[in-house]
Amino acid sequence: MGKLINRDDQKAFRKKLRNEPTAAETTLWKFLRNKQLEGLKFRRQQGFGSYIVDFYCPELQLVIELDGENHFYSEEYDDARTQYLQKEAGITVMRFENKTVFMNLDLIISEILEYRDKKNNL
Repeated sequence: MGKLINRDDQKAFRKKLRNEPTAAETTLWKFLRNKQLEGLKFRRQQGFGSYIVDFYCPELQLVIELDGENHFYSEEYDDARTQYLQKEAGITVMRFENKTVFMNLDLIISEILEYRDKKNNL
């Protein structure tokens, strides 16, 4: 299958995405970085196969994706990426619209923590 995580040929693009985040990514990252969310480690712009995700928590095997009005990829692409992550990498994907970051950030945080609690009780 080749390298699953952070392929070398994507390194420059991942770095560009980290250096030029959307306003929603910047806002959410302020709450996720440095294990601020109850000690959970998140990474930005993590590569999985041919896909790059917005945020990844290795401990929970959880991806957080933010979608804006001008979402770069199509819905079909998003669906294919989600299926790949779930089937090939065993990762759960949570998707939120950018406006949710600004209007209801508490919802995103609570859904992440609820997922963690549910996963820990299995």
